[in-house]
Amino acid sequence: MDTVTAPTIVITGASDGIGAAAARLLRAALPDSRLVLVGRNPGKTAAIAAETGAEHHVADYARLDEVRDLAATLRGLERIDVLANNAGSMFDGPIRTADGFELTWQVNQLAPYLLTNLLLPTLLSSRASVVATSSVASAFLSRFDPTDPETQRNFSPARAYGNSKLGNVLFTRELHTRYHARGLNTVAFHPGVIATNFGAETSGVIHYGYQTAIARMFRPAPDGGRNLAYFVAGVPGIHWESGSYYNDRRRPGIQKRAGRDPELAARVFEDTADALGVSWE
Repeated sequence: MDTVTAPTIVITGASDGIGAAAARLLRAALPDSRLVLVGRNPGKTAAIAAETGAEHHVADYARLDEVRDLAATLRGLERIDVLANNAGSMFDGPIRTADGFELTWQVNQLAPYLLTNLLLPTLLSSRASVVATSSVASAFLSRFDPTDPETQRNFSPARAYGNSKLGNVLFTRELHTRYHARGLNTVAFHPGVIATNFGAETSGVIHYGYQTAIARMFRPAPDGGRNLAYFVAGVPGIHWESGSYYNDRRRPGIQKRAGRDPELAARVFEDTADALGVSWE
């Protein structure tokens, strides 16, 4: 992040939960920053933007045309110092979107991948940081098959979510490999088990845990927001190392072998580019 000029910070998934909490914290800590908030819910996104004095945009990641429209708008920014890819959720399924992809994989992995790709020239010229809200599910719930990254076979909401969060980690690592030498910094982190609206669009154990009284035992949204704000405001090389994944205590997080596999990271990166029909510099 540029330490001379006030930073421009883009946060997706900012209408509620962790993203909204981080926006409040960052406004207090960096009052001169240019905050740009993105959310799916127009009313909630506008309310958080008004509260924090931020700009805001609405995009539904279940529609990739809305991601492309969002990117076209954000390319109008002179610079982007931090792109926080925070939007994500868990869904029943498998559900095929209008774009032809499984919904969980599209919302959690394809949409932030596409947004980052379309903003790459701005991110490189800004020597930006790309921060990904991943999850410990990337290690404990994933059973990743690179021939079926969307989890169309043997689908369960938990496994699909874990695979998509592993996708975030692999994307973070490969972005670092390809672009760190050109000034881009990347990091993924687990925010903690946070009491939010997560799991509202699925059924089963995860839904039960997040949407019932059990959630009272979870950490409040500001705790996860503090972790997101920490990585957004932190200085790469001092507060965190580029290309890494951290747990909710801001320490190197546990990963299966797949999460540390550079060949798998490169394969998933290229396969995703082919699926979306995009190229990288």
